[in-house]
Amino acid sequence: MSGRPLHFIWIADCSGSMAGDKIQSLNTAIREAIPEMRGVAHSNPHARVLVRALKFSSGATWHVTQPVPIEQFQWQDLQAGGVTDMGKALLMVADELKMPPMDPRGLPPVLVLISDGYPTDDVNKGISAILDQPWGKKAVRIAIGIGHDVDNNVLQRFINHPEIQPLQAHNAEQLVNYIKWASTAVLQSSSSPAVTDAPTHSSSNLNIPVPAPTHNMPTDSDVW
Repeated sequence: MSGRPLHFIWIADCSGSMAGDKIQSLNTAIREAIPEMRGVAHSNPHARVLVRALKFSSGATWHVTQPVPIEQFQWQDLQAGGVTDMGKALLMVADELKMPPMDPRGLPPVLVLISDGYPTDDVNKGISAILDQPWGKKAVRIAIGIGHDVDNNVLQRFINHPEIQPLQAHNAEQLVNYIKWASTAVLQSSSSPAVTDAPTHSSSNLNIPVPAPTHNMPTDSDVW
């Protein structure tokens, strides 16, 4: 019998300011995280991990259009260019958190938002749309800010949890470490037996508690 579905969604900023080292590091980090995600999924057979990705710049589109089992998931590199229509992206994610297409017996989804700037559209509408969905409220929402110009207030509103703060990546190694953490530690927490044994319809609107990253973040001359 297959496990309960757990949707893991990357929401990636592909605006022009991400061009160069940032987008290359993002592609590398996600690609390197896939084998570790498979390992987590293999150790939690009661959860069926389904991955997809949405990209936003001038507008937003699904980069991986259908939920793909992690065992079959392959990453295609993102390209950067355009503005930062984060609000449109979050509206599209909110549509996918409705029932249907979400399975009422599923596990709380994991949403990982990655951005390096300020939204250029109505991001509050997108955040509200996610939080208006029961699966949006139950989702583990993680945000990774890249560089010094990111709007941390927006990322915090997306997370909407007093104990979880946006992660700050100021160089390629930090970004790789944070993405691997979001791909493994968060996924492990979300798919743990304690979660799968919980009632399907929980009255709590809090995210699943996740551990803080423990990496000692290096610094180097290539700072974003």
